[in-house]
Amino acid sequence: MISQLPRWVEYGAFVLAFIAGCVNAIGLLGFEHQAISHLSGTATLLGTGLSHGQLPTALHLGGILISFLVGATLSGVMLPGSSLKLGRHYETLLAIEGLLLLTAIPCLDGGAMLGHYLASMACGLQNAMATTYSGAVVRTTHLTGIITDLGLMLGNAVRGRPFDRRKAWLLMTIVVGFILGGGVGAWLFTGLHFMALAIPAAICFVLALSYRFYRQQRGGDRTTS
Repeated sequence: MISQLPRWVEYGAFVLAFIAGCVNAIGLLGFEHQAISHLSGTATLLGTGLSHGQLPTALHLGGILISFLVGATLSGVMLPGSSLKLGRHYETLLAIEGLLLLTAIPCLDGGAMLGHYLASMACGLQNAMATTYSGAVVRTTHLTGIITDLGLMLGNAVRGRPFDRRKAWLLMTIVVGFILGGGVGAWLFTGLHFMALAIPAAICFVLALSYRFYRQQRGGDRTTS
C-alpha cells in the first residue's frame, strides 16, 4: 500500500521534480525555447519540421528524442524492474545524470548541439527512474500523468469512493517541486546562463550521496510495490 511508503520517497520525488523543472526552464530559455524534460512538444516540432521540409531542424529534434531514449535505456539496464527497492543503486544513476549536465555546459556555451543531447539524455535517465507505487507510475520530469492521476482521484472521490490522501500528497509534492524548480531555473539562467545547469547537477550529486548514506544506515534490501 502507498501508505506504507517510507518518507524518503516523497523527499526524493520532490528533489527530482525540482531538478527536472530547473533543467526544463533553462532549456526553454536557452535551447531555442525547446522543452528538455519531456518530449511531446519536441515530437510535434519534429513533425512540423518534416512537413515543412526543414531537414536540419528535424534531424536535430530527432537527435534530442534519441538522446532521451538512450538515457532511459541506460536507466532500464541498471535498474531492472519497477518496484521501489532500497538496495538498488539509484545513486549511480544520479551521479551519471549530474555528470551529463555538467558536461553539457561547455558544449552549450560553445554553441555545440551535443549539449542539447546530453541534457536530454540526463532527463531521459531520470524519467526512467520511475517506480510503481501501489499501481501508480510516478514520473518526475513532466506533469501530464501526475495531473491526470490527481484528476481521476478527485473524480472518484466525488463519486463517493475512498480518497488516498498519501498518494495525493506524493503527487502534489511532485507538482510543487517541478514548479519551484522551473522558477529557480529561470532565475538562475538570467544570471548564470548555461552555467545554471551546474546547480541541478550539484543537487544530483548531493541526492546521490544522501541516498547512499541512508541505504548504508538502513542496511537491507526492501521492496515496496
